[in-house]
Amino acid sequence: MTLATPWQIIVVALAGWMNREQGRVLEYLTAENEVLKEKLVACCDGRRIRFTDSQRRRLAAKAMALGRQALGQLSTLVTPDTLLRWHRQLIAEKYDGSSKRGVGRPKVDAETESLVVQLARENPGWGYSRIVGALSNLGIVVARCTVANILKRHGIDPAPARKTTWSEFIEQHWDTVTATDFFTVELWRPIGLVRYHVLFVIELATRRVHIAGIVAQPNGTWMAQIARNLTDAFEGFLTGKRYLIHDRDTLFTKRFRSMLADEGVECVRLPPKSPNLNAFAERFVLSIKSECLDHLILFSDGQLRRAVVEFCRHYHRERNHQGLGNRLIEGGLLAANDDGAIQCRRRLGGLLRYYHREAA
Repeated sequence: MTLATPWQIIVVALAGWMNREQGRVLEYLTAENEVLKEKLVACCDGRRIRFTDSQRRRLAAKAMALGRQALGQLSTLVTPDTLLRWHRQLIAEKYDGSSKRGVGRPKVDAETESLVVQLARENPGWGYSRIVGALSNLGIVVARCTVANILKRHGIDPAPARKTTWSEFIEQHWDTVTATDFFTVELWRPIGLVRYHVLFVIELATRRVHIAGIVAQPNGTWMAQIARNLTDAFEGFLTGKRYLIHDRDTLFTKRFRSMLADEGVECVRLPPKSPNLNAFAERFVLSIKSECLDHLILFSDGQLRRAVVEFCRHYHRERNHQGLGNRLIEGGLLAANDDGAIQCRRRLGGLLRYYHREAA
């Protein structure tokens, strides 16, 4: 028989002491758990103690590690059978794929569904079959009933009952809508300050501006001639347009409106005191005055005409417009080359400037 070494005796003694200490700790925790259990039962008035899913997971994981026999020796808040049942449920949930299963064919992906809705809204006259055909052109195969179900889910009516919204209507007619307005400029003449009226027309879609006329005293006869010029078959600015927005200035006479109507241009009179409804025209007036005319002292109508013409050339070819994505109305935004010398084009003595690179 081999005698134990002093180190083995020390290790055994230490292990026994630690085992006794752990036993005392477990006895205390067990007693404390029983007290807490009694408190909880008293607070719940005999009702079942409710646990959250997170608490169930923690208890079930620990219970599985201990086993049924060890659990039976403890005073637990729930029975060993309940703890083990929770564990089995957690395992079943891990491999449960019922939430991913459905009845019938699988649903179309979100991208295809979004495309179906887009086609229906952008094309109010398209029926289910037409949408199916448009999708097939894109390599997407869906059934007619699938399109019908998608539109029904999104509250979109079938083609005959699908209405055109105001935004769609305006977008469809955007290229045919124009607006007109007057602005005034004071000129120094031998008799003193004389007010001149400038009439312009602007295309809402492109922001192109046409100066229709400049005169000191506009009248009905002058406006009639302006109507003839604007609807000229070869050079008329309103050729091909359908609507002209203007305010209730008395210069827009009944004769002026009827002459435009005879050429297929309908005048749209704005309500009284509503400048915001002619915002594009008002913005042009602000631009030409703040960037050009307010910085000049003019002594003749010739100077005024030159200033207005030069600004319009700058406005169309050299001025970036935020409403058009910071692009120019005429010409591209990007330079033809990026290594040419930088040049400055000056108009009206440098009042209007445009920087560009020298052509290669």
